[in-house]
Amino acid sequence: MAGYVVVGMQWGDEGKGKIIDVISKKADIITRFQGGNNAGHTVVVDGEKFILHLIPSGILNSPGKCLIGPGVVVDPKVLLHEIDILEKKGIDMSRLYISDRAHIIMPYHIEMDKIKEDRSGAKKIGTTRRGIGPCYRDKIDRIGIRAVDLLSDKVFREKLKSNLEEKNELFEKIYNVPKLDFNEIYSDYSEYTKLLKHRIVDTLPIIHDAINNNELVLFEGAQAAMLDINYGTYPYVTSSSPTTGGALTGTGISACAINKVIGVIKAYTTRVGEGPFPTELLDKTGDDLREIGGEYGATTGRPRRCGWFDGVVGRHAVLLSGISDIVLTKIDVLSGLDKIKIATHYEIDGKIYDYIPASIEQLERAKPVYIELDGWKEDITKIKEYDKLPENTKKYIKKLEEVMKSKISMVSVGPDREQNIFISEI
Repeated sequence: MAGYVVVGMQWGDEGKGKIIDVISKKADIITRFQGGNNAGHTVVVDGEKFILHLIPSGILNSPGKCLIGPGVVVDPKVLLHEIDILEKKGIDMSRLYISDRAHIIMPYHIEMDKIKEDRSGAKKIGTTRRGIGPCYRDKIDRIGIRAVDLLSDKVFREKLKSNLEEKNELFEKIYNVPKLDFNEIYSDYSEYTKLLKHRIVDTLPIIHDAINNNELVLFEGAQAAMLDINYGTYPYVTSSSPTTGGALTGTGISACAINKVIGVIKAYTTRVGEGPFPTELLDKTGDDLREIGGEYGATTGRPRRCGWFDGVVGRHAVLLSGISDIVLTKIDVLSGLDKIKIATHYEIDGKIYDYIPASIEQLERAKPVYIELDGWKEDITKIKEYDKLPENTKKYIKKLEEVMKSKISMVSVGPDREQNIFISEI
């Protein structure tokens, strides 16, 4: 059996979509294990850009089945739109299935997300306002609507009625916004169900049969370690666990099924939304990284905050997910810089930290402790072999390995599917 997990190692946007696309060519099953359409995976194939929010990125390059797992929250309207776009591009969508245990995002989740963000003012989290958090909240509160509920008109009607009564009372009496209409929601979701019901299945037997038959199952994560609900920069995090642990609970497999954990990390650091960011560059270098790297959110279009590589964050991710192989992306963006910095530790109130403190207040006071390396001027986007990289590029890669205490197996030197250098087999 073979199970590969792909996770992000920073605050998301590391280029997981491309890496999953590359690896998925040899996968028999690809399954997304957490998050919702707050994630945006970008894959470039022969110059054509595909942006996926719910559908596993492996759909573009693998002949196998693609599953949306129980740990994902699904907006059916968004999913149908994505399916339509890919079908028009000639992608075979008959291989896509949704777990009957996956929770469904409802209009009241989206409305609640917007209200919460608007009322938080300066303390807002910076969510995508897609209803992800409120949907997970209902899941934990045990009142959520799952995909399996859509298959029974009686069950769906009863759950929608009960939930909407409670939510409308909040909207009207607490938040002073208009109530949502039951009939409109019921009608819309009944239509979505007609179009999706043939895709709603129990995904557990599919995954376990593949594992027992020694097939390769690729577990696809969204977001990244620093957005993990338990171990990220809480409360500026997502509502799920984008780590190896999330892959287990989000698909229903045991740790024994995992053979390799591939961490994807950018050669510098970015984050979208609010929250502490110790290595953030609020100067021309940060602006240049954003423009050269095209650092704008695939889901929202928001400009990403940019900074130097944070080795403390990298080590944190390696420990959390048990990463066996690192894929380093966007190193080509650093070409042309005279000097490049790497944060190896933090200094907080006179004390040196080599780990991420739980206190958000402490992290906001963190000052990065940097080492500085010489940059390179060469264009590396067409290089295919590690030995042909400029010496300073190789020194930078080696230093990142030392700082993170894990091996870099692959380097991405451009956005296209073929712009990769394999240092060792993944």
